Amino acid sequence: MKPWSPSASSKSPLLNTKSNLLTMIKKLLPLTAVAALPFVAMAADKAPIELEYPAPFLTGTPVPIVLPNLESAGAPQPTVMAPAGVENIAYEKEVTSSDDFPIIGELELVTDGDKESEEGYFVELAQGPQWVQIDLEKEATVYGIGLWHFHTQKRAYVDVVIQFSNDESFESGVTTVYNNDHDNSLGKGKGTDLAYIETNKGKLIPAKETKGRYVRLYSDGNTSNEMNHYVEVEVFGAY
Repeated sequence: MKPWSPSASSKSPLLNTKSNLLTMIKKLLPLTAVAALPFVAMAADKAPIELEYPAPFLTGTPVPIVLPNLESAGAPQPTVMAPAGVENIAYEKEVTSSDDFPIIGELELVTDGDKESEEGYFVELAQGPQWVQIDLEKEATVYGIGLWHFHTQKRAYVDVVIQFSNDESFESGVTTVYNNDHDNSLGKGKGTDLAYIETNKGKLIPAKETKGRYVRLYSDGNTSNEMNHYVEVEVFGAY
């Protein structure tokens, strides 16, 4: 008697199923690749936001910076992706503040496009919790924020919170994109973001495609004194 060996017909129940499955997969692979093309194109249309830095200019004697939630000195800027061509839509937009009468400078300096930090280029608000607010004029999708508080002396600003809303009074529809208030002393919630040392490079903050017409930035003094300062705020978004 001849040893049993599978014939073509006896192979069909299992092996034909595998063969059919492999054939289907091979046919689907090109379709999967084609379906992925729009996503590849979308990724290719995005580019990292690159801040333009003013020249460094340091004066005075540094004050020790002591905070429990301080970012390491020299930490790199985060990579924030945005569609190609996205620009600073905060440029020359109206700025209001919790301090109607700044001690130094005018609120217009916050969005005038000038990032130098000597006197005449920054606004100083009173001590205690204060905010500045930028009206983008209509709802925008925001990808990143460039922020310069002050950079003629290394320091870190305390209780920095950045929020968006379509409500001018920020009583509803508020989205927080940055919060380094580690103990909720500002009352906007306990934040997990790290405070950072101010330099001429400012800080690039991811906005996570948040939508809103108004952006409000809080602070409560800094590690050198109790005042609040702003050199420039840039908002990278699209309408």
